[in-house]
Amino acid sequence: MNKILRSSSAEAEINTLGAELVSFRKLDSEAEYIWSGDAMYWTGHSPVLFPIIGAARNGEIKVEGKAYKIANHGFARRSEFTLVQESDTQLVYRLSYDEKTLASYPFKFNLYITYKLNASTLELSYRVENIDEQDIFFQLGTHPAFNCPLDDNGSLSDYYLEFAESENLERLFLNSENLLISGKSEPVLKQERILPLSHEMFSEGALIFRNVSSRQISLRSKHSAKSVVVSYKGFPDLGIWQPLNAPFICIEPWQGVADTDVFEGELQAKEGIITLEPGEHFTSSLTIEIN
Repeated sequence: MNKILRSSSAEAEINTLGAELVSFRKLDSEAEYIWSGDAMYWTGHSPVLFPIIGAARNGEIKVEGKAYKIANHGFARRSEFTLVQESDTQLVYRLSYDEKTLASYPFKFNLYITYKLNASTLELSYRVENIDEQDIFFQLGTHPAFNCPLDDNGSLSDYYLEFAESENLERLFLNSENLLISGKSEPVLKQERILPLSHEMFSEGALIFRNVSSRQISLRSKHSAKSVVVSYKGFPDLGIWQPLNAPFICIEPWQGVADTDVFEGELQAKEGIITLEPGEHFTSSLTIEIN
């Protein structure tokens, strides 16, 4: 079931399946900024990644010596959330553990996602609560896909990503199983803020970066006034992705990354894992401004 938030200048549409943003558009121009989900390239729009990011080696996580099968990016994006609060400009969704989640992730939790629309800015707030009697371990990530080009005319090569701070970024690579390739990396930015975009840069899949300094990234064009500004808190890692030659680009702030191709540890040993003691909570946020 979809719900719509409206402001004086924009409209956002959210689906209870995955509590996923499926549309964000300007009212004056009808310009749509979120990818349609056309299966020709990718059926997603802006899924939440929980309780893991990317792939787990052998498609499983290990907890206290026991293996649990789990899908890439976890199960939240394929789960039906409950709408627990609603107003014209704010929606709050909750996903709680149940027998199905316990079969692949043996911890008791609440995951809340709040959407708040103010003019042309949409804030997504994330809150994970440990309602178990033991420590819980998880990763949390975002995956918004933005139409690119944002205009009917133009091409991806007209666009670039602008980081808020000068970055020294080392790209990590994924193999065909979406596992990080041990020992393979490549410098992408050296004390620079601008990353030009091209279809060719995705010929080997997503660009994965750890420990990014910037907390804001803008998608801009050399020939269009339309832009997207993505700001975030609590997400030190970053994925940039598109299926090859697709008409969209994903800007994905993360807390954590996929397993390496040689990883053999338990869940709590994964890169970027978050640990919560009983009764504790974790919060982070993502803000999307469309111009």
